[in-house]
Amino acid sequence: MSSIKNYLSLIKFNHTIFALPFALIGYFLGLQASFKHFNIVLFMLVLFCMVFARTAAMAFNRYIDRDIDIKNIRTATREIPAGIITPKSALFFIILNSLLFVITTYFVNTICFYLSPIALLVILGYSYTKRFTHFSHIILGFGLSLAPIGAYLAVTGLFNIIPILLSLTVLFWVSGFDIIYALQDTEFDSKEKLHSIPVLLGKKYALVFSGVLHIICALFIIGLGIYKDFEIFYWFGACIFIGLLIYQHSLVKYTDLKDVNLAFATTNGMASIVFAIFTLCDLWIFGS
Repeated sequence: MSSIKNYLSLIKFNHTIFALPFALIGYFLGLQASFKHFNIVLFMLVLFCMVFARTAAMAFNRYIDRDIDIKNIRTATREIPAGIITPKSALFFIILNSLLFVITTYFVNTICFYLSPIALLVILGYSYTKRFTHFSHIILGFGLSLAPIGAYLAVTGLFNIIPILLSLTVLFWVSGFDIIYALQDTEFDSKEKLHSIPVLLGKKYALVFSGVLHIICALFIIGLGIYKDFEIFYWFGACIFIGLLIYQHSLVKYTDLKDVNLAFATTNGMASIVFAIFTLCDLWIFGS
């Protein structure tokens, strides 16, 4: 049990809540668009794909960053630098979950199987980006934005503007809140010659940049609602989501970062869950 707990801590399993609700929206949008009935087997395959892909990506991030994490007071207690999980064990865990992801997509459909290596390249490749670009946050956002498109493809096998709009919402949302999270390591990253928006712009203007990304996110939520002609439940969920975006920016000041974790994890986790619940209710009740 202790070993399982350590691995769940390694991959921050509770952070799965960020992208998973959007994947569920993508899945049910796909059902509606294709006039298909709910299929429990396909639904579970989509969930397994999400879990395996995110697990591989997060474990790979911890594996690649182990030599950096041990130098940082905030991250030195993570499982690999602390010696709780060995690098060899972590690497095996990454390979296992990557293979399970690809194998699972094979049972979903052909297009998901063919695209699975590209998806892995994006979500694993993100871990290298802060070594050469300040826009690693955008790459992370892009990686998580694949969730709703992937779930939609799993059902329909086709691309569509609606899941793309949903994915763009995720891209700008995640990119924005990852910048807020990165504020904690501005001085360390600068000293170690690592790249981030806070290093590039400083904490004050990094928060401004994060706010701009979240304004764009809100515009995509509004655009999706208009384009899809959603009803009242969607708009209620959208208002709460946008309200929580505003709230998280009220929590964090560039001179005071004590509430970063509340803004990053709690607020964004609530935002994704609430938005998904109301959107799915709208699809179920009104068939938007």
